[in-house]
Amino acid sequence: MVLTFTFDPVVGPALAEDFAALWTEVSNAGGAVGFVPPVTVEDIRPEVDKHLAAACEGRSRLLVGRDATGRVRATAVIAPNQHRLQKHWVWVYTVMVDPALQGHGAGRALMEAVADAARTMEGIEAIRLGCRGGLGLEHFYAACGYKEVGRVPGAIRVAPGDDRDDITLLLPLH
Repeated sequence: MVLTFTFDPVVGPALAEDFAALWTEVSNAGGAVGFVPPVTVEDIRPEVDKHLAAACEGRSRLLVGRDATGRVRATAVIAPNQHRLQKHWVWVYTVMVDPALQGHGAGRALMEAVADAARTMEGIEAIRLGCRGGLGLEHFYAACGYKEVGRVPGAIRVAPGDDRDDITLLLPLH
């Protein structure tokens, strides 16, 4: 399935609903996106509202991938740094692809769109992202050109007795 990516989409109720539905679906499929299943849209909604408020206020920028019907099937949040010594790179987080599309190139297309979007941002030379260990995500990001630059063992507690590494990856844009 081909997705059409939009950087800085219009934020409104339809986007909020699609974003919340996708995040719920990804979380319940075991995706490492800040929640542990089971979750409901109501559990996710406060985080969606925070992301959309940050986008509206210019503190972050949203990238969405839509299918032919206009439904949001992939997202990533790109956050510029506020620290004056780190304005040359951005963070990317809340990277999600509809579980039904995984394994069919949608994730790679999303990460290419993230890099393309970051390149349009003045002065940006690199992208950093963090991922949860234990799922092999670092291998996916490596296939997209990211290099592991840091790892904090056991920094993410998914459940009692289930600690995962917090892995930091970097993609230079040169």
